Amino acid sequence: MQLMLLGAPGVGKGTQAVLLVKELGIPQISTGEMLRTEVKNATPLGLNVKKIMHLGELVSDDIILKIVEKRLRKPDCANGFILDGFPRTIPQAEGLSKILHKLDIGQLHVIEIVVPHAEILRRLTSRRICSQCGRVYNLLITPPTEQNKCDECGGNIIQRDDDTKETIKHRLEIYRESTAPLIDYYQKKQNYHCVDGLQPVESVFDDILSVRVKLAQNRNGSAISNVKLIKT
Repeated sequence: MQLMLLGAPGVGKGTQAVLLVKELGIPQISTGEMLRTEVKNATPLGLNVKKIMHLGELVSDDIILKIVEKRLRKPDCANGFILDGFPRTIPQAEGLSKILHKLDIGQLHVIEIVVPHAEILRRLTSRRICSQCGRVYNLLITPPTEQNKCDECGGNIIQRDDDTKETIKHRLEIYRESTAPLIDYYQKKQNYHCVDGLQPVESVFDDILSVRVKLAQNRNGSAISNVKLIKT
């Protein structure tokens, strides 16, 4: 199954992706991680990306899509994958659609995790990251066992510069302008589903799995209607 997790920064996409990887046995695909890997391995594509980033410019959609296609060709994606934070814009979504068709990959199912922006602000200002291994924590939801120490490597837990209130508000505005239109784009394709991200992590996960069950029940070729799982 091909899944895409959609939602503003801080709704819990990364947390749910990790749980889904363990449950479904399919890889999580993050464009940010792929870019870092290309740069680290000094591939021709990576060298180009490094030059662009050094100049302080944004990596073009064309390069992003080439990296995504390269990743989707790998054997571990044969039974499905989870896209986390990609695509971010309509042009990227259209490019992804062409890649899926080119590689003869089945329909992508989009699951939006919905959380009010006021709650996102509360969550992200409480987010922390290990300065050594990069593990992410949240002081409200998933704090480290020992204060300011990483459970994995013992490294120091810090707050990222982009997790300040002012920066988060700016990121949410960018999301509203560029990424939120993807909701309408995928709704029209009838492969959009949403879950209530205000629930506990386990409940959000259960709702996502419920979407998967509903999709499995519709594999007989009938049209799949939008699934609304937001609880009242």
